[in-house]
Amino acid sequence: MTLKTLAAMALAGAMAAGPAMAELVIPDLSYRTGPYAAGGAPFSDGYQDYFALLNARDGGIGGEPVRVIECETAYNTERGVECYEATKGEGALIYQPLSTGITYQLIPKATADGIPLHTMGYGRTSAANGEVFNWVFNYPANYWDAASVAINYLLDENGGDLSGKKIALIYHNSAYGKEPIRTLEDLAAKHGFTLSQLAVDHPGQEQKSQWLQIRRERPDYVVMWGWGVMNQVAVQEAANIGFPMENFIGNWWAGAEHDVTPAGMAANGYKSLNMNPVQDYPVLAEIKAQVHDAGNAAGDGSNLGSVLYVRGMYAAMLAAEAITNAQEIHGVAAVTPAMVRDGMEALNITEARMEKLGMAGIGPEFAVTCENHGGSGQGLLQQWNAADRVWVPLTGFITPDASVIDPLIAADSAAFAAENNITPGCM
Repeated sequence: MTLKTLAAMALAGAMAAGPAMAELVIPDLSYRTGPYAAGGAPFSDGYQDYFALLNARDGGIGGEPVRVIECETAYNTERGVECYEATKGEGALIYQPLSTGITYQLIPKATADGIPLHTMGYGRTSAANGEVFNWVFNYPANYWDAASVAINYLLDENGGDLSGKKIALIYHNSAYGKEPIRTLEDLAAKHGFTLSQLAVDHPGQEQKSQWLQIRRERPDYVVMWGWGVMNQVAVQEAANIGFPMENFIGNWWAGAEHDVTPAGMAANGYKSLNMNPVQDYPVLAEIKAQVHDAGNAAGDGSNLGSVLYVRGMYAAMLAAEAITNAQEIHGVAAVTPAMVRDGMEALNITEARMEKLGMAGIGPEFAVTCENHGGSGQGLLQQWNAADRVWVPLTGFITPDASVIDPLIAADSAAFAAENNITPGCM
């Protein structure tokens, strides 16, 4: 055996024993089981498939391969925290908890550990104040934005006047479902409508008493903060009492295909918010060709292009863009969680960039700053066409009422800072 061969063998052994090739680790706190699986599975499929596309097409991000670690939470807060603890040591760069309950538990943990959270359109709304929540981001919009967008849409539908109107909020009886209440109360005071509140306990299969109350009170509109099976049951119950579907509006977690298809034609006309319009994005064809056809899909492929698949893909794109930013800011490809935080705070999503990524119009243009981790706050309205089984956009992106939202964020984040001995400021 020659010295050259021995040297080669020694090098190979050292490489095998040493650290593996650098990689970008992205945990996926998924839920493919339980009463919320119908929403969790497509989101997770879209989230993972986009990173798989970047690996297949680009060799990862900035030349570094992405490794997604999926951990099943079943939308259970305790299990979500366990998943966080089990995966953070793998080099996790960013977490997308996909649960308001899990988010509330992870905010102090992730902050202490120096790992950024992205709670896109959910979680603690006042985390939009980046001077208090340095490690938490909820761009492009939050729940208080969503409530205001819904009311702004109804104002437009009623010639700018909601005085004397009755609006019922039917909501999941959890931290998630309670998020819009204070905003809607302030908006009711501002615009003169009456707000009634009807809580639905987990998981949401029993709603007859709530809808009997709606039938008695006959509100002009019903707004829903639902998730999982609750949405399907609510749509069917609304049909059962003859409530006009065009006056029933869900938030952006109550506006996916599986929320309306069980009711068949009875769901026709139901409306919901959305932050990602359903379109034939070119990137979906790339995922089909380079991920699904190659046998590397996260799921069975049936969710491709659906509302929540697209939202998961959108969330992954925003994470990838933040990582790209971090690599450029710090001049290294193998970035750390702290660097990714910097990349998130420097995020600037333009229409030109979305078009280049093959997803023009998937969301509003927005820029993140130290002071604003919440983005533009914009959302759109869509309506279900049951005959064609498609969501039809009714509006462009609607801007929320900052005069109501901003003081609420300031007050809630200031209270959080006081309770936790945080001195607000930029990092």
